[in-house]
Amino acid sequence: MSPNLHPMINVAVKAARAAGSIINRAALDIESVRVSEKKANDFVTEVDHAAEQAIIETLLTAYPGHGIWAEESGREHGAKDSEFVWIIDPLDGTTNFIHGLPVYCVSIALAVRGKVEQAVVYDPTRNDLFTATKGRGAYLNDRRLRVSKRIHLKDALISTGFPYRAGDNFANYLTMMGEVMQRTAGLRRPGAAALDLAYVAAGYTEGFFELGLQAWDVAAGSLLITEAGGLVGNFTGEADFLDQQECLAGNPRIYGQLITILGKHSKFASAGEKAALRQSGNN
Repeated sequence: MSPNLHPMINVAVKAARAAGSIINRAALDIESVRVSEKKANDFVTEVDHAAEQAIIETLLTAYPGHGIWAEESGREHGAKDSEFVWIIDPLDGTTNFIHGLPVYCVSIALAVRGKVEQAVVYDPTRNDLFTATKGRGAYLNDRRLRVSKRIHLKDALISTGFPYRAGDNFANYLTMMGEVMQRTAGLRRPGAAALDLAYVAAGYTEGFFELGLQAWDVAAGSLLITEAGGLVGNFTGEADFLDQQECLAGNPRIYGQLITILGKHSKFASAGEKAALRQSGNN
C-alpha cells in the first residue's frame, strides 16, 4: 500500500476488496453453474449486481452526499447534483470471468467536477491492488509505478480490445491492428480494459488502444497512467476523452508514435489531419 493513502482511497479500497471477495467466491462455483449459457449469464449478472451493490453501499456509507455512476445501475444511487461522482465497473472482463479465465478486475474512480482524482483497480485473482491519487503518484500494492522506458515502437508490447458488438466497424479495426502489429513487438488482447490500463501504468506494456469503451472502463485506469508518467487520450491525442468511446494510452514516446498510426482512424480527426497523419505514417 502506498505510504500516504488519501482517506477516499481507503474507502474505495475497502469497497473494491468487498467486491473482490464476492467475485472470488462466485468464481469457485463457475463450473457447477455453467450448465447452459443462460444460466452462466444469469449467474454472472448476479455477481455483477452483488459486487456493484457492495461497492455502492461502502462508498455511500462513508460519503452519503456523493454521486454514483455505475455500469449496472447507472446513476440511480447517490446524490444527483454532487460535484463528487464515483465511477464504478464492478466486474470488468465479464466474458473472461464466465469462462473461468482469471483476467478481470474491479474498477472504481472518483471524479470531482468531471476530473478523475482518485482511482482503484483491483485484481481479485492475484490480489493486485492498483491505486492513484491525483498529484501523489500511482502504486501497485506498496510499489510506486512508472510507465515503461522503451522508446522504440519495434520494441513495444501493445494491448487492445477487439470489437464484439453489432454495428462495430470490424474492417476498420482489422486495418488498425494490422498497422500496429507490423510496427511493434507484439499485440495482446487480455479482455479487461481497466486492467490493460493498469498494466500500461505498471510498465508491463508500452501502450493500449480500444474503441467503444465507456467511462467506467477507463476512468480509474486513466489516472493510474498519468500518475505513473504516461499519457492517455483519444486517438488524436485529445486528453478529454472519457465520454468519447475512443481510448489511447502509453508511455510518452510510444503514445506519440501510436497517434501517427491510429490518429487517421479517429472519428475526431479532420480530413486535413487524417491526410497529414497518413503522410507521416508512411514516412
